[in-house]
Amino acid sequence: MKNKKYINLRFIVLLSLGIVIFSACEREFSDDVEFAEFPPNGDVFIDAFSAGLDYFPFVDAGADPEAFSVETNEVFAGDASMRFDVPSFGNGFVGATFNTTAQRDLSGFDALTFYAKASQAASIDAVGFGISGETGNRFQVTLNGLGVSTRWQKYIIPIPNATNLTSETGLFWLAEGASFEGDEGGYVLFFDEIQFEKLGTVAQPSPAIFSGEDLTEQTFTGSTSTVTGLTQTFNLSSGENVTVQAAPSYFNFESSDTDVAQVNELGEIAIVGEGTAVITALLGGVAARGSLEITSGGGLEAAPTPTVPEANVSSIFSDAYTNATESNFTPGFGGSTTETTMISANGNAVLSYVNNNFTGILFENTVDGTNRTTLHMDVFAQEPGVSFEVQIRDVGANQMIETDVNTGFPTEDDRDFRFTVNGLTVGEWNSIDIPLDGDIASQKNNLGALILVGGPNFLLDNIYFFTE
Repeated sequence: MKNKKYINLRFIVLLSLGIVIFSACEREFSDDVEFAEFPPNGDVFIDAFSAGLDYFPFVDAGADPEAFSVETNEVFAGDASMRFDVPSFGNGFVGATFNTTAQRDLSGFDALTFYAKASQAASIDAVGFGISGETGNRFQVTLNGLGVSTRWQKYIIPIPNATNLTSETGLFWLAEGASFEGDEGGYVLFFDEIQFEKLGTVAQPSPAIFSGEDLTEQTFTGSTSTVTGLTQTFNLSSGENVTVQAAPSYFNFESSDTDVAQVNELGEIAIVGEGTAVITALLGGVAARGSLEITSGGGLEAAPTPTVPEANVSSIFSDAYTNATESNFTPGFGGSTTETTMISANGNAVLSYVNNNFTGILFENTVDGTNRTTLHMDVFAQEPGVSFEVQIRDVGANQMIETDVNTGFPTEDDRDFRFTVNGLTVGEWNSIDIPLDGDIASQKNNLGALILVGGPNFLLDNIYFFTE
C-alpha cells in the first residue's frame, strides 16, 4: 500500500495500452454491459489523503477546527496517521467530514475499515461515512459508541447495501466530545489505514425499522409521520454482531394500502385517506424487522374552541385570539431530532411534532405574565404512551435564554417551571391547564419560551396564558 503512487502509474500506462489494442479489434459490446462511471477507489487515508480528499470541520455546530492534524510519530503502519485532539468539557468537540471532489464507485466493497487507538480508553460518540452534499446524506452510515483502547486495533463498519454507493463523496466522518463535566475529554485519538475493503466475511444481514418493534398509531388524513429506528446488523468473522444506523435511502419502504398511507424514499409517511395500512421495509432484499400499523379515522377534528375572554388572555398560538407575540416554532436546537410542521384541522392551524426529543417555542417579544395564573394548551395524542415535559421559561431582565452548561437548568437571571403532560386519551383533543406556580410564580414578567422535551409524537393548539 505504501507504493501506491508507483503502482497506480504502472496501471494507468498498462490500461492505456490495453485500450488501444482493444479498440483496434473493433469488438462490439453487448447492450447488457454496464460501465462504472466513477473509479472504484477505496482508499481514504493511507499515509496521506487520497485523491481529492479534504477536511471539513463542523464549525457551525461548535467543533474545534484546529483539533485535526496529520501525525508522523504515532502510526500503525507507514509514515503518518490522522490525529484528533479531543477537547475537555466546555471547549467544543471534535467533528468533521472527509469528502472527496472525485466521486467514487464503492459498490464493490462491503465495509469501511480502519485502525484506531487513543491516549486513554474512550468511547467515540459517532463515526461513519456518507455525509455528502452531492447526495444530501442519502447514504449516511453511523456507528455509535465505538470503544477504543490505548493499543492499535482494527475496526469494521459494514456497508448496509453497497449497490447504492456508485457515486459517493462522503468517505469518512466522526464526532466526539465531552457532553458533561466528568465525561471523557482532553485526550488524543488516532486513526490509520482508513479504507473501504471487500472482506467477504460480512454476513447474516438483519435490517430493522422502528428499532425492530411492531408499532400501532392512530392518525388522521393529512398528517405525516417518519420511519425511525433504521438499523442494519451484520455478523463479522470474529463472531461479533455490528449494528449501524442506516439512512432511509438504503431501504425500500412499502405500504400495504397506498390509498391510506404512502411512504417515500426518505421514510416520510403521508396519510392520504381513511382506513388501515401497514408500513414495512426491505434492505437488499431482506425483510426488515419492525413495522407500523397506521389507522386513519379521516380528517382531524378541530380543537375545542376557547371560551376565556380575550382580555384575560396572552396568546402564543391560537386562531381564537390575537397572539401576544410572534414566535419561532422551529428553533433548530443542536441535537434535536424534532420535525415541526403546521397543518390544518377544519381550517384551523395546528402544530405537529414528530420524533420530538427536545425543541422549543421561542417568543420574539417577551410576554408579561405577572397577572396570568395558568398556561393552557390542547394536546392531541396519536398513539398510546405520549408523555412530554413543558418548561415555562422566564428569561429575566436581559431577555435572553441562558442555561447552565453543567446542570441544564436556567442561570440566576432566568426562572422556569416544569410540568409533565401524560395520561392523555388517544385519538382526541385533551385540554391541559398548567398553573404558573413554583419557581416561576415570583418571576413571570419576561416569559420568553416554552421548551418541549419528549413525546415523541403529538399535536398542539390553543397555547395561551390566561387569568382564572
